[in-house]
Amino acid sequence: MNLTARPEQPWLEPAAYWASLSAATEKLDTPFGAISLEALSWNAHDMLRRANGTTIRVASKSVRVRGVMDAVLALPGYAGVLAYTLAEALWLAETIDDVVVAYPTVDIASMATLARSPELARRITLMVDSVTLLDVVDSVLPAGKRETIRIALELDASWRSRVLGHIGVYRSPMHTVAQATTLGAAIVARPGFMLVGMMAYEAQIAGVINRPTGKPMRARAVDYVQQQSTTELRERRGAVVAALRNLTELEFVNGGGTGSLERTAADPSVTEIGAGSGLFGPHLFDGYSHFQPAPAAAFSLSVVRKPTAEIATLLGGGWIASGPPAADRMPQLAWPTGLSYLAREAAGEVQSPVRGPAAAALRVGDRVWLRHTKAGELSEHLREFAMVDGGVIVDTMKTYRGEGKAFL
Repeated sequence: MNLTARPEQPWLEPAAYWASLSAATEKLDTPFGAISLEALSWNAHDMLRRANGTTIRVASKSVRVRGVMDAVLALPGYAGVLAYTLAEALWLAETIDDVVVAYPTVDIASMATLARSPELARRITLMVDSVTLLDVVDSVLPAGKRETIRIALELDASWRSRVLGHIGVYRSPMHTVAQATTLGAAIVARPGFMLVGMMAYEAQIAGVINRPTGKPMRARAVDYVQQQSTTELRERRGAVVAALRNLTELEFVNGGGTGSLERTAADPSVTEIGAGSGLFGPHLFDGYSHFQPAPAAAFSLSVVRKPTAEIATLLGGGWIASGPPAADRMPQLAWPTGLSYLAREAAGEVQSPVRGPAAAALRVGDRVWLRHTKAGELSEHLREFAMVDGGVIVDTMKTYRGEGKAFL
């Protein structure tokens, strides 16, 4: 699969875009997923433009399709994978030589496999935010009886506002320069480990929409928080990186995400950005002001009931996204336009009744296109994606699930 740059943006004419996907996939049984190669290519290159020369490490949790990740990694400007579990990293490292596990692990069996393999130990980097995690590794196999384990330190990137309090996600306890330096020194001094990198994921900047529909005051507040947080983190992250580089050479400093490519790329201490959701363009990103990814990945469900003339019922649909439970965690009814869920049923496990101007025209057997709130979570519901280009299916790509894998 070749993701060459493409200037056309067919999704800007929704009727033609969704009609083309429908025609290409008309012989597939629902539910199924489809990826537009035009949209995927456009998204991949737009992310490179936004990163402005900073390398992008592909966040695997936001894709979960090895064929897609391989195609993206073939593009200059993308390098390495940011995995979400060690078991996944071991699997990916069979063919990818640079895999960083973004989250701490206590997976004993996977650690034993890593510790005994020179090749895997060379390709995989573990994330830690405490000495306890080093103890876990040593409890599996002590230094001298295993391979040297590559380690990255995670810095807490949240903003601690005097007025608003903690802004961001609760990840690493390492927030200050002193805390990070102390942990870094402990890693460097400990036999059997090698400190090679650092990560700081600014979720409050990368993962929070700044143009929520119909909420102008919230938009202004988010803009303020993100600007203040960017300024604070740039200074603090730079100081931590400088302190760690006094201890050892760092191969990489990872930060950011799809929503913060421009801001994170402007931080001189960052050498790479972890991003992946923007490749698929889930509807979560419709609320950002500074970029508009194409709806590259979507899924289709069939109408199986007409309980009233104004309501059409879809089979399935309850593919709810993780995060705070709210309406924006449900799949977006993308096409035809003018559909909405019923408040008392919403998107259900086995059925999703919809109403609206378009529902009356739907008949049993018709299809509706939906977009997931998040990118990679869609892959957990599908065995494969139909890859559509020029109005025809040109390939199929297995998801992790289709390859018999479920890591988290």
